[in-house]
Amino acid sequence: MTNPSVMIFAAGFGTRMRHLTADRPKPMIPVAGVPLIDHALDLARAVSPRTIVINTHYKAEVLHQHLGGQDVAISHEHPDILDTGGGLRNALPMLGGDPVFTVNPDVIWKGPNPLTLLTQNWDPDRMDALLACVPLSRTVGRKGNGDFHTDAEGRVGRGGELVYGGVQILRTDGLHDIEDTAFSLNLLWDKMAANNRLYAMEYPGFWCDVGTPEGIAQAEELMAQDAI
Repeated sequence: MTNPSVMIFAAGFGTRMRHLTADRPKPMIPVAGVPLIDHALDLARAVSPRTIVINTHYKAEVLHQHLGGQDVAISHEHPDILDTGGGLRNALPMLGGDPVFTVNPDVIWKGPNPLTLLTQNWDPDRMDALLACVPLSRTVGRKGNGDFHTDAEGRVGRGGELVYGGVQILRTDGLHDIEDTAFSLNLLWDKMAANNRLYAMEYPGFWCDVGTPEGIAQAEELMAQDAI
């Protein structure tokens, strides 16, 4: 498999960031002096994708100005936001064929590029999606329990000590079977899991959630550590 496209989700309202998103979308909040969207773009560009698509909605003009002249395509959601599943389906004409990566930009990874690891572990004969997950013990800023567990073969079940890190590789054809206009990718995951085609890969490094103001300092501290 070579050069899948990358979808970066940047349309959300960032309500947990409170005042920090009053004049900008969450992906434009800086961590270590660099906007979150640029950290995500660094991960994406490192795997030489066929194309990079970024969806926008809230305070879209700020992102559009920042991204102007860069090697990305914009999927602007208007008048309504479409959530992850609807947003991905809306962007498919720009993304091209399966599979594709999806990336949530409001996290920081400490360790190898998760997109590279997903490429190395992807098995299209067995998988419809492969999620990059992190054990709770190697997360920073995570509030609450984990999202998933896996069986001996790596197939995913709900509940457990693995946190979905916001990066995956997946097939998109199942999106066309969902009738809703705006919907979460959880609907597609549930269909894949029912067919024993939803898998997870355990990320070997550390991961920080930058979904709240406190997460910014936590992410910067994690990034500053030379070896952990």
